[in-house]
Amino acid sequence: MRGILMLTQAEINRLRRNRRYLVFTVGLPVILYLIVGKQATSKAYGVEFAAYYMVAMATFGAFAGALNGNAIRISEERKVGWIRQLRLTPLPASGYVIAKILTAMATTIVSIVIVMVIGRFYGGVHLALWQWVVTAVIIWLGSTIFAALAVAIGYRYPPDQAQPITLFVYLVFTILGGVWFPLTGALGNIGKATPTYEAIKISTDVIGNVSVPGYLILGLFAWLAVFAALATLSVRSMAETV
Repeated sequence: MRGILMLTQAEINRLRRNRRYLVFTVGLPVILYLIVGKQATSKAYGVEFAAYYMVAMATFGAFAGALNGNAIRISEERKVGWIRQLRLTPLPASGYVIAKILTAMATTIVSIVIVMVIGRFYGGVHLALWQWVVTAVIIWLGSTIFAALAVAIGYRYPPDQAQPITLFVYLVFTILGGVWFPLTGALGNIGKATPTYEAIKISTDVIGNVSVPGYLILGLFAWLAVFAALATLSVRSMAETV
């Protein structure tokens, strides 16, 4: 366990020096919320638009950090042999994957908290303390789904393929999931099956103080199981033990 925590700390320190990572996971969601968050007066997903967009941008930053950064880094580290080097250390076989997920969870907290603070003091979103906490936890835990997907993509594809595949997958999930704007009609119905929609809808239901449908929660766990299974298959297919 000590080795996993040390690797996690090293990963976090490296990300803190990555300006591009910070811009896309922290800076961009904040800028978009400042520009768009107070522009609409209508409601979305049953809550005020400012509250919905706060959740959407916090989800955007958290999920981007878990997927986009991790998938490409894992692919590059596998290519240069870094993972093979780690196998020579006392680190457990699963330590590399666990460290990546812990790093994603630790680094996504920043974007979630900053966006929610701006939502409170700039967007005028007023919630009970428990609603702030539960909403943040839902988005935070939801990011682990995409951390698992990052392992699946990073292990399966080389860097020149991992980058466009990751971008395509992320755009599909964010657009259909209602991260950029609420969808209606046929696309909206399709998007209801995505983990991004489920995380946003659960959060807005909490904000709206309405009952959260059980199938949304089960849906998040189902996506986590699917992506974890894909990650396991990718690792085995590449004949790597992580």
